[in-house]
Amino acid sequence: MTKLEYISYKEKDLINKPLAWQKRGLQQTASGYGAKLTSTKMLKVGNKMYRVYIAQYGNSGSPYIIKDGKKLFLRSW
Repeated sequence: MTKLEYISYKEKDLINKPLAWQKRGLQQTASGYGAKLTSTKMLKVGNKMYRVYIAQYGNSGSPYIIKDGKKLFLRSW
């Protein structure tokens, strides 16, 4: 079993930065479900910005970033 890794963040480090297709109201998949859906948010970790992705398979999604090739799920403070 794979162990999930988490990263804590402060709300001020979460920035709204939608991509062009998101500004036009489009979505990534027809169903709205998937393992790596691109969100409109970016997270500042240190001096670097990371795109927040969502694993969505039901009514609730799990946000994460990819840092150094590893998924780090977001846990707010």
